[in-house]
Amino acid sequence: MQDIDPIPLSALQHWAYCPRQCALIHLEQAFDDNLHTLRGNALHARVDQPGVLSERGARVERALPLWHDALGLIGKADAVEFEPDGTPYPVEYKQGSRNKAAEIAACDELQLAAQALCLEAMTGRKVPEAALFYASSKRRRVVAIDAALRQRVAEASAAVHALLDSGQLPPPLTGSLAAQRCKNCSLHDRCQPETAQPGGAPAIQALFDPDADLGVMP
Repeated sequence: MQDIDPIPLSALQHWAYCPRQCALIHLEQAFDDNLHTLRGNALHARVDQPGVLSERGARVERALPLWHDALGLIGKADAVEFEPDGTPYPVEYKQGSRNKAAEIAACDELQLAAQALCLEAMTGRKVPEAALFYASSKRRRVVAIDAALRQRVAEASAAVHALLDSGQLPPPLTGSLAAQRCKNCSLHDRCQPETAQPGGAPAIQALFDPDADLGVMP
């Protein structure tokens, strides 16, 4: 990919979680808070302070700007630890526990791997692994940046660019994915307002039915 507008690294995580959520945030600039997002905002307010420090003998850069021209990505890393030989080791902070469902954890891994690829493109050094730090459990989970994960980053980047270029909202999730993910999404009411009130869906559908009895006086 060349000569394309870059997309935020966070868009990959949003797309992996739900393409419609990704479009609402990055296409329509819509965002609502709930308990999960407020906790995440509070966490990043603490860690996203630009600066360089030394921890356990390693140089650590916080809120480090990242980009990848070929993939059309831009963003920043919460923290990048540089090993003595200069190899970058990105650490992404997430609210919640490291014992997330595998499908949800995979969304976080995608964003982390994209950071690793950005660092490779920027520094010319291979990034073989990175880590997710979960605030609730206060523990890291090491993620290997392997070939399969690298391919997922490339495919997701292309998919998000295509989604945003289309200007169209994908349909809501259905089935087991909806049951797992929609209840915790801060955009649920904005995404599917007809489900916010009991009986809302039939009423809205009736608006487009010329023969429907809406109880309106002639």
